[in-house]
Amino acid sequence: MAGRSSLFIRVVEGKNLPAKDITGSSDPYCIVKIDDETIIRTATVWKTLTPFWGEEYKVHLPPNFHSVSFYVMDEDALSRDDVIGKVCLTRNVLAEYPKGFNGWLNLTEIDPDEEVQGEIHLKIEIFGNDLSRKLRCTVFEARDLARKDRNGASDPFVRVQYNGKIQESTVVKKSCYPRWNEVFEFDLDESFSEKLTIEVWDWDLVSKNDFLGKVMINLNGLQQDLQEEGWFRLSPGKSKASVDEGNLGSLQLQVRLRDETVLPSDYYKPLVQLLCQEVKTSQKDKSGHLITLIDETTSAECRQEVAANLVKIYLGQGLAKEFLDLLFRLELDKTNEPNTLFRSNSLASKSMESFLKVAGTQYLHSVVGPTINRIFEEKKYIELDPSKVEIKEAGCSGLHRIQTESEIILQSAQHLQSYLTELLIAIAKSVKICPVTIRATFRQLYKRVEERFPENKDMNVKFIAVTSFLCLRFFSPAIMSPKLFHLREKHADARTSRTLLLLAKAVQNVGNMDAPASRAKESWMAPLQPTIQQGVSQLKEFITKLINIEEKEELDLQKALNLQSLTVKEGQLMVYKTKCKGYLLSSSFKKLFLSLTVDALSFAKTQFSKKSSFIPLSRVRALEKVEEKSFGNSNVMQIIYTDEHGGLEALYLQCKCVNELNQWLSALRKVCVNNSDMLGSYHPGVYKGEKWSCCHQKEKGVAGCDKTRHEVTLQEWNDLFNPDLEAQLIFRHLLSVRELMREKYLEITKHDKSIKSHLTDPARKDITTQLFHILKDLEAAHDSFLADSPNFADQEKKYLLEM
Repeated sequence: MAGRSSLFIRVVEGKNLPAKDITGSSDPYCIVKIDDETIIRTATVWKTLTPFWGEEYKVHLPPNFHSVSFYVMDEDALSRDDVIGKVCLTRNVLAEYPKGFNGWLNLTEIDPDEEVQGEIHLKIEIFGNDLSRKLRCTVFEARDLARKDRNGASDPFVRVQYNGKIQESTVVKKSCYPRWNEVFEFDLDESFSEKLTIEVWDWDLVSKNDFLGKVMINLNGLQQDLQEEGWFRLSPGKSKASVDEGNLGSLQLQVRLRDETVLPSDYYKPLVQLLCQEVKTSQKDKSGHLITLIDETTSAECRQEVAANLVKIYLGQGLAKEFLDLLFRLELDKTNEPNTLFRSNSLASKSMESFLKVAGTQYLHSVVGPTINRIFEEKKYIELDPSKVEIKEAGCSGLHRIQTESEIILQSAQHLQSYLTELLIAIAKSVKICPVTIRATFRQLYKRVEERFPENKDMNVKFIAVTSFLCLRFFSPAIMSPKLFHLREKHADARTSRTLLLLAKAVQNVGNMDAPASRAKESWMAPLQPTIQQGVSQLKEFITKLINIEEKEELDLQKALNLQSLTVKEGQLMVYKTKCKGYLLSSSFKKLFLSLTVDALSFAKTQFSKKSSFIPLSRVRALEKVEEKSFGNSNVMQIIYTDEHGGLEALYLQCKCVNELNQWLSALRKVCVNNSDMLGSYHPGVYKGEKWSCCHQKEKGVAGCDKTRHEVTLQEWNDLFNPDLEAQLIFRHLLSVRELMREKYLEITKHDKSIKSHLTDPARKDITTQLFHILKDLEAAHDSFLADSPNFADQEKKYLLEM
């Protein structure tokens, strides 16, 4: 039984940002922090004060997080990046928006006294007799303090204030994990009206000391227990009134917080079995009443999420093809006009869309990736629309003569024909690399449409049904927005974006089988007509081969796939092992190719080299980030694992950027989620010079000075399925529409004789009635769990004495 929180984050766009460059513009990007940890960095949008990002992320994290902050930065090639401004949403604020926050927020100026982080370990006691009582404050240590000095650390000391008196600790040099173990005593004010204040400061020899945070203790809570010990979160100082609010621009965000209590698998079995029963029985009796009910009671705003959850459940049960086949039949039953088939955002369309993303993203990368990369590398000026041709943008011809409009359009058509031809050839050759489950699903779709529209005049409809998903909802969106489909790390500039858009339009025309309506709409696409017509023939031939898969071949291919060890993530990284001799330097890292499966992390010199070594995942004990000062790089992570003799070893991985770092951390944490004996603490520094660089402790095997963060992960397109979580998400949705489903069900039963026959058929109890009973049982199980467990907001000890 587990509780966790999920944050859906969409960084949409910015507006009215200040100019930070001498050109009168900026190169903005966003950094997203959960509490004190950087989780996301968006792509940079160059030379604009109104950037559009449109980037979506989902972060899984423990339910006791405090806030999510968004920093808008200006990227500089030669100097440190400028901070434009920030916005912060606390957990309590997000909880006030059950459907999520969606809107514009003004950026505020960065106040150094508010940029605090970390926790401090304190023990507060009241002792003495009735004549003379004293207050004792023991300051043990702190962790994860803000880095204020250029060396990537701070020189912290503590200032304790009570009843007008101030005492200070010693200064710990170059550490964000200081250990003081000092005691401070004061005469107690018997009225208990005075508060105890503990401030942490960064000592500076020349300049003013930097504020690192404070804790204020209300001593009223100590009158009964007389002592309290624990970790206290550092709070910012008094915020200064910002005179620039609104002048730094605004940021549009969509942020939704969701808390989930995932019960043990046995609780969800009846629900999953019922959903599977619905699909299996519908193959025989052509029904599907439960799925119809879910479709008709699911609102448009949450249909995409529900579709994705259902697809993952059925994929996990090996019934994705059957589920989608049921949706195809239900959609075809209510479609009379073939031109409108699968054009709406129905459950069938959204489910197929989600299915292609989950099962086909790797296939998409193989087919579309090379052409996308070529377009980004060539950066040619391409324009077919005469009203949008910019002669200055096109530049001069080979003879340094300014090109005419017709020359630019002719040259553009040649380039686009080249890209389109390359892409169509890649699609035509991709039959064997297309996942077998996708091929089988398209076979069912083709067959159902052919049965529904058998006339000669509709002979293209079965092909268009396939291309409406493959081209219009999969290939084309990926071509237009390659970063959102993980095809590129950065957004395209304006010139490349236009090329991608024109190519996507051409692919759509091919997918529409060169329909007259498409030609009439944008007549300036005519120069591509010969290539598009040729592409239609190629695509028809491709689809014919794609769906030519027999049941036996499908099963054989699926078995062969299941025998392979699933690769979760792979790529080249810089690697350093602690067993290597020599000093710990950034130059000590070696470039290796890493491959992560569900069983092990292996290493090789190149992608095609023989594996030189591996770490069984069962030996992993912690997966955490490393302090920047350790290697002079902020994108280093460590894998702490046990060797053959049970001793702890560390492996350091250096990534190119914060996104790659968090992706590898997330992937490793997910495959190690069921590991026993995971560490509760770790050292964010390295052991060198006979001491830890983080906390300066001299014993190598001493317990870590910071807490581990196993639960913080990013959701990725290639994540392994979590069947219990998907079942919980579907349960929560069905519970929210239960009354609407009941009303709809009663309305349908009055008119549908087939449902009435099921109600009186003793061989089959009505499946919808079963669903209502299952929802009731699951709701009772959740209520029982919540009654016996603390609220999510109180799972971490909530500093009872803190103001």
